[in-house]
Amino acid sequence: MIGQNMIDRLYDCQVVDPRGEKIGSVKQVWLDGQTGDPVWASVHTGLFGLKETFVPLQRAEMHDDQVQVSVPKEQVKDAPRIEAAGDRMSEADQAALYQHYGVAGPGNGGRGAGGRGNGGPGNGGRAGRPGEQQPPGGGRMGQQGGRMSGDLSGRHARSGHETAMTRSEERLKVGTEQVETGRVRLVKHVVTENQQVTVPVSHEEVHLEREPITDGKPGQRLADGEQEMRLHAERPVVDKEAVAVEKVRLAKDTVTDEETVRGDVRKERIDVDDPAGRLGKR
Repeated sequence: MIGQNMIDRLYDCQVVDPRGEKIGSVKQVWLDGQTGDPVWASVHTGLFGLKETFVPLQRAEMHDDQVQVSVPKEQVKDAPRIEAAGDRMSEADQAALYQHYGVAGPGNGGRGAGGRGNGGPGNGGRAGRPGEQQPPGGGRMGQQGGRMSGDLSGRHARSGHETAMTRSEERLKVGTEQVETGRVRLVKHVVTENQQVTVPVSHEEVHLEREPITDGKPGQRLADGEQEMRLHAERPVVDKEAVAVEKVRLAKDTVTDEETVRGDVRKERIDVDDPAGRLGKR
């Protein structure tokens, strides 16, 4: 529930619908002519915040710097355009808003009760922003039928409306994501290669040895004869066996490089259209 003690906090607050979608920011607050309670907020909407739309503050709730209203964003977009001249809202304009949003108006069916001041019966008034000066002798500054006066807010108001735009710009949001760039597998194949190994081998050879006999003993009877000697030699023998010689595994290393990313961003530029040169230099 938005009460009179919360009016000053409403200005420039972000307005969201029940789903939390942003509608716009509060630029003006309109009060009930009889009770002085906030009834409507004019919100700047659109891409550049140039469209002003009225949203109801009935059943609205304030959370920190956000105002959550009870109507959806789509309904606010289709709200009737209200041209409130002289900080006043006519009965017809109020009736159109109440009918569009389907909310019941405070007091006499949503119309501000007749009160003091120039507004006349049934006119609601705009609440002065904090720091706004009071115009002298303006009856519409009274508690009933006009803007919230100093005796309610304890503040003075400055005359005129605040004209401001919010300039926005896009910025690059750069991050990283992990993607698969390939796969590596270990595959074992059997290949045949020729090896040459030198092996030492030995063999037996025969030679004659003569030994003279000098003892003078008679020899054996003469006869034919023979003796045999077996010779041996080593030959290379080749056999094969499988032995484990090495273990191979895959391991990953993280290598950090730098890459430059580029992107086009847009930003708003605010120019002053002042053909008559009324803008003062500061």
